Amino acid sequence: MAASRKTVFFFILVQLLFSKIASKIVSEPHDSSHEYEIQQLKTKIEFLELSIDEKTRELRNKDERVSQVETVIQEKADIIASLQSEIEYLQQKRSSEGKEHMSNTCIPVSELEKQVDKLQKEIEVQNKKKNALEVRANIVEGKIHELNLKLENLERINNEQKTRIRLAEHALRVTQEELVEAKLQEVSTSYKIRGEQIPRLLAVHTHHFQSYLISCWNEHGRPALDMTIQKIVEKKAQFAKWAEPHIESMKTEWIPMIVEEWTTCMTYLDPHLQSLFTKAIEVYYASKDSIRPHVVKARKMTDPYIQEARKFAEPYINQVAVVTKPHLDCMKAALKPCTKRLVGAYQNFIKSWTLYHGQVQEILKNHQLTKSLATTDLAWFAVCIFE
Repeated sequence: MAASRKTVFFFILVQLLFSKIASKIVSEPHDSSHEYEIQQLKTKIEFLELSIDEKTRELRNKDERVSQVETVIQEKADIIASLQSEIEYLQQKRSSEGKEHMSNTCIPVSELEKQVDKLQKEIEVQNKKKNALEVRANIVEGKIHELNLKLENLERINNEQKTRIRLAEHALRVTQEELVEAKLQEVSTSYKIRGEQIPRLLAVHTHHFQSYLISCWNEHGRPALDMTIQKIVEKKAQFAKWAEPHIESMKTEWIPMIVEEWTTCMTYLDPHLQSLFTKAIEVYYASKDSIRPHVVKARKMTDPYIQEARKFAEPYINQVAVVTKPHLDCMKAALKPCTKRLVGAYQNFIKSWTLYHGQVQEILKNHQLTKSLATTDLAWFAVCIFE
């Protein structure tokens, strides 16, 4: 009985183990070349699980039958023991009593002996059945052992298939990395070739452009600038003669009147502006206090979505950064000589513009009409126009 319970417990453990193995096989990623073999393994495991369930049911039924037979045998043994005790009692009684009692008790003793013989025969039959059931149980245990060996073989084959799949995936990753490295090397070489060609072309074009600008300036720009300066000086003298009486009238009449009107207007508008300012401050604080809980609530509501979006986008951002980093490094390496020349050209450009700016500002300061207008913004604007 204890051995049958152990076998049932062992079958349950084996079933749980196979269910876990099947779940692992389902959860792991499969390769297209090994899916058919894994499907066959799954079907074999399911068939074995079903056969194990059937065997466990048979063993349970057999254990129940054996227990029933044992109870029947125990009952029969109890009956035999009671009969034997009665026989002994009757024998003792027969020896003590007389012949009359002996003649009267011979018939029930023979009947009891017959019953004892029948019970012994039944016990022998039950023992034979018990032995047959034990033989069948041993056969079932042998089959279960064979099934366990088959399952171990299937597990070994499954592990070998998994190792092959992992090796194939590793080989695919290695080949992909090699392809990416080869592409990056091709891109870097192409960038280097372009980077070597770009500075020469830029130098040639900049030289031609500078020569063209100098020739255009000498032919058209400088004479036009001289003519405009001469005309500006003449117009300035004419404007000074014409504007002198008007300026005197403005200083004596218009400016005091404007100042007086401005002071009256400011005295009238000052209380209104103060009240408007206080009301605006009150409205601002009231709107701030009323809007603040809504803003806090909206922030609390949107914060988990923002966190989820950040968690969702972070691996993609990292992947983009990892993928674009070699390309950016190649571009930096290819554009490094060009950037040096561009920085030098930019510095020369800034120096020339600052020089022209100083000259224009000095010209504006030398004249009385443009002295008040000699600001940095106007100087830069004039430099941009004349350049």
